[in-house]
Amino acid sequence: MIASPTVHRLARLLIALVCGGAALLASGCAPRSAAGDPLQALVDGQPGVSPGLSGLAAVVVDRAGERRAAARGLAVVDVAASRPMSVDAPLRVASVSKLVTTLGVLRLVEQGVLDLDRDVSDYLGWRLRNPAHPDTPVTLRLLLSHRSSLLDDGGYFFPLGATLQGSLSAKSWHAQPPGTRFSYTNLNFGVAASVMEKATGERFDRLMRRLVLEPLAVDACFNWSGCSDAAIARAAVLYRKSLDAERWTPSPAWVAQVDDLRGRPPACAVRLASPDAACDLAGYRPGDNGTLFAPQGGLRISIRDLGRVARLLLNEGELDGVRLLRPASVRQMLAPLWREGEGATGESYGGLMRCYGLSVQCLIGGGDQPVDGDPRWFGHMGEAYGLWSGIWIDPAAGRGVAYAVTGTAADPAGYAGKRSNFRAYEEALLEELTR
Repeated sequence: MIASPTVHRLARLLIALVCGGAALLASGCAPRSAAGDPLQALVDGQPGVSPGLSGLAAVVVDRAGERRAAARGLAVVDVAASRPMSVDAPLRVASVSKLVTTLGVLRLVEQGVLDLDRDVSDYLGWRLRNPAHPDTPVTLRLLLSHRSSLLDDGGYFFPLGATLQGSLSAKSWHAQPPGTRFSYTNLNFGVAASVMEKATGERFDRLMRRLVLEPLAVDACFNWSGCSDAAIARAAVLYRKSLDAERWTPSPAWVAQVDDLRGRPPACAVRLASPDAACDLAGYRPGDNGTLFAPQGGLRISIRDLGRVARLLLNEGELDGVRLLRPASVRQMLAPLWREGEGATGESYGGLMRCYGLSVQCLIGGGDQPVDGDPRWFGHMGEAYGLWSGIWIDPAAGRGVAYAVTGTAADPAGYAGKRSNFRAYEEALLEELTR
């Protein structure tokens, strides 16, 4: 029996829907041609621009909603179980987590539970001080803007059973006093999470779900604690084509770095002191160790849902009729508290951070502007375990973007940007998204 033209058209449509997001699937879908598709070209690799990517996902939004969504490559690279990348695949977005954590802090500030300018020792119940400057208090405002004088040199991710107070050391502090220097530090957010927990009596992962993630109507979580089974089944793995996580050692195959879950949640959502230690979270006392659920980088969220965060910021704290923050709180996040060359000294993180507010980067040009023109971008970048991510809004134009690259096939250091200190593939991706 010969199929009708209508049946052929339906078959072609079905193939397009099934294969549209994949570079190459075990199911037999042919790879999407890079011709006329700049995003697929980035996944396939371009000399001097992209080393080849395991996957990418991106959305473009405005105040009213999502305007574009695209995904290329694979969320899972596996001969037996390859799965196409999707804008609905949750993944570890690294330091973009800091911005989302701060939404929770500001909700507590609006409720009168926290004060940005109060000595955090008052909440912690013990004296947090830079030993070289014992009379200078540390505040949430200083923590969230990386001016606390804390450093990551003494560690910033302490295991279950450890306490924040007992884990800090002389290496945890800069020689300059709090408030006088910008130094990008993950530990700031472990301290902030401890403050949140101590002030509320709630564990950070549950607190963030109540304050931010559920009101935003997103299936997201920190360290996979609280995400649905469906979200875990959709998870994207982070990869490198490197045999060494610290020093790039070329590998012919993609090597999973984080979240190779195979549809199952991790055995323990927090770091343990040793492989045989018990995952006894029931005995954890909120406030003792706010680093446990990685407030600085452990958020698992899809790029589509990250677009909702961008819309929340564009709408000054309101999303789809639900108000999470007052407009003044969002404006406070975006207002620069440190700017390179003005006032306090600082380290610009390789030229990528030249202006910073409350957990928000403000791009001012001269190395931190990845696209042509003069948009006023605000947001945050992320980089860890092979991932490169970002969330950026341009309030004046009423637009925003969110994206993630889940792994590179060669050392990213060989793909410097042409107009900024971003990587060349990030520049090309953002140019395509913002054209």
